[in-house]
Amino acid sequence: MNSNAHARPVKHSLTLRGHRTSVSLEDIFWQKFRKIAAENGKTINGLAAEIDEGRGDIGLASALRVFVLEYTLNQSLE
Repeated sequence: MNSNAHARPVKHSLTLRGHRTSVSLEDIFWQKFRKIAAENGKTINGLAAEIDEGRGDIGLASALRVFVLEYTLNQSLE
């Protein structure tokens, strides 16, 4: 694991359904999120909007982290 894996979260801008927002994520989550979007032929804004729609009452940053973790775990089971 690189030394930046546990760095403080950094704000990243997203546009969800035409509205600008920011989300604070650690670099390791942000990089994996971008990779997942690219692997699935989606934009980061599009993937974030999908996650946002189904996140219920948890924060967007938490929802993105959980998504990345679950996606990664599912990939390792295949």
